[in-house]
Amino acid sequence: MSNDDDWFERAFADEADEHDPDAGSGVDPDADAGTASERTIGSSADPAVDGEGDADADSPFEEDFSAAFNRAPTPDAAGGNTPNVGDQSGIFGDQDDLDFSREGFDDSEFDSDLDRLDIGIEGLDDMILGGVPTRSLIAAIGSAGTGKTTIGMQFLNTALENGERGVYITLEESRDRVLSTAAEKGWEFRDYEAEGTLAVVDLDPVEMANSLASIRNDLTRLIEEFDAERLVLDSVSLLEMMYDHPARRRSEVFQFTRALKRAGVTTLVTSEASDADPFASRHGIIEYLADAVFVLQYVRSDFQETRLAIEIQKIRDANHSRQPKPYEITNEGISVHQQANLF
Repeated sequence: MSNDDDWFERAFADEADEHDPDAGSGVDPDADAGTASERTIGSSADPAVDGEGDADADSPFEEDFSAAFNRAPTPDAAGGNTPNVGDQSGIFGDQDDLDFSREGFDDSEFDSDLDRLDIGIEGLDDMILGGVPTRSLIAAIGSAGTGKTTIGMQFLNTALENGERGVYITLEESRDRVLSTAAEKGWEFRDYEAEGTLAVVDLDPVEMANSLASIRNDLTRLIEEFDAERLVLDSVSLLEMMYDHPARRRSEVFQFTRALKRAGVTTLVTSEASDADPFASRHGIIEYLADAVFVLQYVRSDFQETRLAIEIQKIRDANHSRQPKPYEITNEGISVHQQANLF
């Protein structure tokens, strides 16, 4: 696990803290004065409140979540947490030393008690040694036209072809449009829906934001009753945009993704990339909550054509290649050229 993620795990490792009277202040009574002083920064000045200053009644964290989240490191090119957008020299240079190929590795070295699954995308699965742990939250981050919706549908279609069940939630398209798009790729979503192994749900993002607590409970029940193995949410960015208050936005997105994990489903969410940094999401939230992050981006060279590249930013509990690889979007979906270099 990367150092950038440690703060989040520490903040929520013990849910008992939610009811600890000392947790709201952010001060450890056993800590020395210096540590307590550091921990009180932002704890009372920026609680998770609504627009009128009252604590969010739906949030189980009260002040703890916003205080912990606002103390978290922010993706910052200058600080080194994410690559510099303007510096793509590493992409075009020789990166063989960063590539983890299967050659020379024994997959048994990565065996564990964790159940794992393949994403279902040629080349991308080869970049992951052992597969992604089940019940993971996977984020696909990219700008318009990079194939975020396609990667979500392909991820879900893999489960359906294996006789598993899946749920597709769209905040951007109508249900009929989702089924038609899948048909264009040769994925028989209409047949799977008729068979009862696929549920396609189209939600209005404003309606979802206004009644997220009830939708969250209904969705958890749907997943459990439907016995779904995989779920796709396209896209989390529209949900995030419904909240003006940063602390409320963070709390709602966290609770939503936590509910999906509790339902026992492996989830892939798509997210728009930040305009300033293609390696970060628009609001800089989902990459910290996710167990796995795939970054899809355009890579431009002064002397070569523009290409699409995918990079695995992180996968918890799995070894993987860190070298960007070219991919293409075809009539049959996304194909990653794992053996090729970008230029």
